[in-house]
Amino acid sequence: MLRKVLPTSSAVKVARKCVFRNASTAAPIRPRICIVGAGPAGFYTAQYILKHLDNSDIDIVEKLPVPFGLVRFGVAPDHPEVKNVINTFTKTAENPRVRFLGNLCLGKDFTLEELRERYHAVLLTYGAEQDNTLNIPNENLQNVLSAREFVAWYNGLPGFENLNPDLSGKSLTLLGQGNVAVDVARIVLSSVDDLKKTDITEYALETLSRSRIDTVHLVGRRGPLQAAFTIKELREMLKLSSCTTRWRGDDFDHVEESIPNLPRPRKRITELMVKSLAEQAPNNVPPAGRCFQPIFFRSPVNFVGSGKVEAVEYVVNRLADGRAVPTEQRETIATDLVCRSIGYRAVSVDNHINFDARKGCVNNAGGRVLKRNLTGSDQTIDDIEDKYEAGLYASGWLATGPTGVILTTMNNSFGVADLVCRDFNSNTIRLNGSRPGLELAGRPYVSWNGWKAIDSEEVRLGQAQGKPREKLTRIETMLQIASNASD
Repeated sequence: MLRKVLPTSSAVKVARKCVFRNASTAAPIRPRICIVGAGPAGFYTAQYILKHLDNSDIDIVEKLPVPFGLVRFGVAPDHPEVKNVINTFTKTAENPRVRFLGNLCLGKDFTLEELRERYHAVLLTYGAEQDNTLNIPNENLQNVLSAREFVAWYNGLPGFENLNPDLSGKSLTLLGQGNVAVDVARIVLSSVDDLKKTDITEYALETLSRSRIDTVHLVGRRGPLQAAFTIKELREMLKLSSCTTRWRGDDFDHVEESIPNLPRPRKRITELMVKSLAEQAPNNVPPAGRCFQPIFFRSPVNFVGSGKVEAVEYVVNRLADGRAVPTEQRETIATDLVCRSIGYRAVSVDNHINFDARKGCVNNAGGRVLKRNLTGSDQTIDDIEDKYEAGLYASGWLATGPTGVILTTMNNSFGVADLVCRDFNSNTIRLNGSRPGLELAGRPYVSWNGWKAIDSEEVRLGQAQGKPREKLTRIETMLQIASNASD
């Protein structure tokens, strides 16, 4: 429900483990915590705190009207099993000690200082939403996009519904070999009939149905032994109907002889690549149907084209101690569309955040946000109060940089949440009075009931088309639906 004034939450049972009391009265003071960001990092930290700090109250604040972050907008539509974690997040959000406050943005609707005044602890978990760039010539040519934009487009992230990627050419080049790049390759090369059964947006389906792309290059700066995609993603590509995987034999010089000494996960994926290479048709036999072509040992140095990208010029690399070292050799490969997939970086949304712009993440140590300047009389870092911002934490990609998968984020977030609980228990976070929480008067926000109304409408729209859901992409529409939700 979209509300301007939030009703007082119902009372909850006093915790059995940790009860904080005001020294002047017998009334318990409940730790009040704000989590900024309703993606995996936010929900995992909330889940852990609920379990280990029984008398705490948590507000999860999200800038979009809808929750779940990258689980909703990043996971590929043909991977519904990965999205099952939403069931766990929903149980967390429906705990009576939790409030979901959607459509409220840090740095726009409220400041970090305001949050720190109104909560005992604040956790920043709003993720990484900006693309890394290559900083090479002609990167602003038409048809040079980022994989993040492409994924946001087909997954229905508000603001990307009008991206309209040009799929009228014959080839797509993906720069980077992580799972996100492979996701894009698979979606572009998949049968539209298969995608119709997923929650991919209808406008993306329509555009993909008219796609003329039949070749996708997946380009990495290092070799097969350093490929960043997982074996699951590779297996899916190798099994993709009406699509042939074409390897370059020269990329696999001396790879097979290295297999016995590889760690088990790397050994398995390398064996699969070598097996696929051995089974492929000779190079003089053109592939039937669509073609997926991984290319190794190449770093882009220039985009070629007049107004619109026509090719990518690469430097050929060699490996030295696992690092890509450029040689004097060059190769230019024609392409009609390019998507960079070279990682994300977070942005600072409030001037009071101690942010490292170079690394693209919050300055923190294990989740505790560091002070810009030490405050001890002798400028040492022995005292926790001198080194860290009291009651301020970061987790997920905002704290670590964009690394790993959802499981990685879960482990990081549980660790930071455990730190929060220990800081409350040790009185590092002092409960010197109750905190009122965010002032909501005059701030239209979406409650959990509002999200449930949006969710129901998306499911209804999807069922009419034989899909799990049809995501709404216009925020105005979401807010209207949420405003009509009942308590």
